Amino acid sequence: MANILVVDDEHGIRDLLWEILNDEGHQVELAENAAQARAARSRERPDLVLLDIWMPDTDGVTLLKEWSTTGQLNMPVIMMSGHATIDTAVEATKIGALAFLEKPITMQKLLKAVEQGLARNNLRKPGPAEIPVRTVVHEEVADFVPSIIQLPADNGPQSCQSFTLDKPLREARDEFEKAYFEYHLAKENGSMTRVAEKTGLERTHLYRKLKQLGVDLTRGKRSAA
Repeated sequence: MANILVVDDEHGIRDLLWEILNDEGHQVELAENAAQARAARSRERPDLVLLDIWMPDTDGVTLLKEWSTTGQLNMPVIMMSGHATIDTAVEATKIGALAFLEKPITMQKLLKAVEQGLARNNLRKPGPAEIPVRTVVHEEVADFVPSIIQLPADNGPQSCQSFTLDKPLREARDEFEKAYFEYHLAKENGSMTRVAEKTGLERTHLYRKLKQLGVDLTRGKRSAA
């Protein structure tokens, strides 16, 4: 897990990046302007910074240059913008930015850039292939780990789900999360308010998560009909 600072004056983008990076297991600090970014930089000492170029008080390139000249640019910085020119991106790279992401930022490009930035600081999280099974499973039973597991629950809708473990981590996690949310939607008769309370998510985060996972929002309501 890494400590990542996200600096962007657009609330929606900050919210989206927080959700994606938080889902990846990172600790995420948010700042909406340069002043907050300076304070967070001093307080949290982030492992990586995602820095927007166009901000109302001080633009990202100026802040990057400030950190560079004062010796505070000791963490990877990834610049973000939807309006920057090639010259601006080149300038930021010369100052010390690790990479430049053009908005709208896709999840794949974001996670790849973050992984590269953290790898530079030797903070990249190990993937499934990098953790030998025998380091987390007793040697005598390592050969008997099932590739398919079933998770029984109480006698609610979809109370038993099967999950195949022999697949990429992200795909397996998405499969579990989709089943998890479908279960709660059916159990709560499609009530987003009650599902948000049960899962501990804000409604806006919940809607975005369900859309990302491809969950049918009418499923619980049809089941209750």
